[in-house]
Amino acid sequence: MFETKALPQAASKAEIYVSLAQQLSGLVEGETDAIANAANMSALIYNLLPDLNWAGFYFMRGAGLVLGPFQGKPACIRIPVGRGVCGTAVERRTSILVPDVDAFPGHIACDSASRSELVVPLIKNGAVIGVLDLDSPRPDRFDEVDQEGCERLVQIYLDASDLP
Repeated sequence: MFETKALPQAASKAEIYVSLAQQLSGLVEGETDAIANAANMSALIYNLLPDLNWAGFYFMRGAGLVLGPFQGKPACIRIPVGRGVCGTAVERRTSILVPDVDAFPGHIACDSASRSELVVPLIKNGAVIGVLDLDSPRPDRFDEVDQEGCERLVQIYLDASDLP
């Protein structure tokens, strides 16, 4: 059985992401199922990163994103490419940090408590296959350390999971 390791309150953000990467690597070791790995990764992030109200995945299905495994309140099920932060991250093929979701043109409010957001696209073999989406009720919750840390976590997920 896998048990998460909580970090001391004084841990820096960089230390938190080092620990998350180590724990995620252990969690997905030997498991290639993309849905199972996404479910466990969502739970790991949601339970160990402070100030989150949603952590999860959307996967490409046809011309848009469809909700995947997540932790938090029920969410929007379908998001068109180019709409909202998630759809824009797919369109641009790059991570997007949003300090204030109300200032992001076309933001889709699945949870009215969300104030900031970080979306990292899942790119495998040159194709965007989905996104990792993190929401916080705190404005300016995410920064470049979060972005780099989550991009590393996404790479661990992509390397472990059997995806096209």
